[in-house]
Amino acid sequence: MTRYLRGLFIVWVALRYGLDELVLNSFKRPWLSGIARVLSLGRDLRAPRGQRLRQALEHLGPIFVKFGQVLSTRRDLLPVDIADELAQLQDNVPPFDSAIAIATIERAFRRPVGTVFASFEREPVASASIAQVHFATLVDRDGRTRDVAVKVLRPGMLPVIEKDLSLMRMMAGWVERLSDDGKRLKPREVVAEFDKYLHDELDLVREAAAAAQLRRNMAGLNLVLIPEMLWDYCHPDVMVMERMYGVPISQIERLRQAGVDIPKLARDGVTIFFTQVFRDGFFHADMHPGNIQVSLAPATFGRYISLDFGIIGTLTEYDKEYLAQNFTAFFRRDYKRVAQLHIESGWVPPETRVDELEAAVRTVCEPYFDRPLKEISLGLLLMRLFQTSRRFHVEIQPQLVLLQKTLLNIEGLGRQLDPDLDLWNTAKPFLEKWMLEQVGPQRLIDELRDQAPRYAKMLPDLPRLLHDFLAHRPSDDRHQLKELLAEQQRTNRLLQTLIFVGMGFAVGVAVVLIRFRLF
Repeated sequence: MTRYLRGLFIVWVALRYGLDELVLNSFKRPWLSGIARVLSLGRDLRAPRGQRLRQALEHLGPIFVKFGQVLSTRRDLLPVDIADELAQLQDNVPPFDSAIAIATIERAFRRPVGTVFASFEREPVASASIAQVHFATLVDRDGRTRDVAVKVLRPGMLPVIEKDLSLMRMMAGWVERLSDDGKRLKPREVVAEFDKYLHDELDLVREAAAAAQLRRNMAGLNLVLIPEMLWDYCHPDVMVMERMYGVPISQIERLRQAGVDIPKLARDGVTIFFTQVFRDGFFHADMHPGNIQVSLAPATFGRYISLDFGIIGTLTEYDKEYLAQNFTAFFRRDYKRVAQLHIESGWVPPETRVDELEAAVRTVCEPYFDRPLKEISLGLLLMRLFQTSRRFHVEIQPQLVLLQKTLLNIEGLGRQLDPDLDLWNTAKPFLEKWMLEQVGPQRLIDELRDQAPRYAKMLPDLPRLLHDFLAHRPSDDRHQLKELLAEQQRTNRLLQTLIFVGMGFAVGVAVVLIRFRLF
């Protein structure tokens, strides 16, 4: 019953703000426009269409606000007035009462806010769907003052999110039962992924831990700044961090006037994204412009400043390697390899013909190469790939949905910064370097070094374990086991020989490369 009531509420909000009229007017058919005019009778729909859409999404809650945030980055798909209005959802959602924020802080730290901070600004500096941020001054243990940002969780979020997720689960079940593509699309698994990410976002300690991990990962890149978390002041409902000073990345003209190299900024954004995804498998998955600033301080001029780490994506080693091989094959236009990878991974049925899948992928991707962002759309490309996936029964991978969303954010951001950016050629050198590191001599040495302690611990126990095993086995099995052990010893000697030959070859190649200054 709760789900149906929530569904009725969504319909009521859509009608209240005239979203039905917006949809009907988007079609260039006179009779549909006539229906829209009839339906609008008795409703005050004088507000601009973008404003009505934004207010409707705000009214419906955090899941819908996040949908609007993603849409706001897609200026290639939306009219300018709607994109500008939805951009306010990035950090300008109506705030909740500051008295509630202060009460939350005092409840978390069990003391008055005046004893926690030397000063606290009641007016929030930013407000989003899940939390809002206040600036404050903190006195540390050494008596020094420090400027901080205080993130406070918006009250009452869990029940709203649970209602929306329950409705999404019900609709996912319908899609799975009624749609021909239901099982292939895995709608319930996709909703489960969103469920996990949204619940994680309601725990600010988890967010602080993710920010700390990203800060360590990005420390040597010198392209992005991530605020330090102050652990003595982190609680599931309140998070205190270093205050960052920067200019919102959406203020491009202001950045240009300050001397920031905008095309380099766009290229750096691509490098940061691919580094987080393929090197670390741990990436900022909410990279809309409201969460990104640019530093103008002399020591860090032109670097990104990342904020809001509530949604973090992770990839397994298998996912990273598979995606890197796919991207590399795409960039090299090796469509046959792309088809083979899809079959090897089990994403398409094993009986799929490689040549047919290769031709389909080539048809989709070839028109988009060697063109700047202003002339392509990853959104359109993904849509065409989705149509191809239906033909070949490609299974949707729920763990990659967040990556696809982030990739669309990155493309939207890159389009705003530098429409002439060549996304393919910017990313290709990074991926080729990363792939070389995965299969080169250094990877072999690193693997041997990492596994050495494990093998060193196991070796002394092997004689005792073998003796105990033989002592408790029947005589017939013992004879068979001795024969197996003898065969295993012969195999081990052969493997050791191959390993030493391989290592010698690798060392020899490395010496030659160093000799001729190829490294």
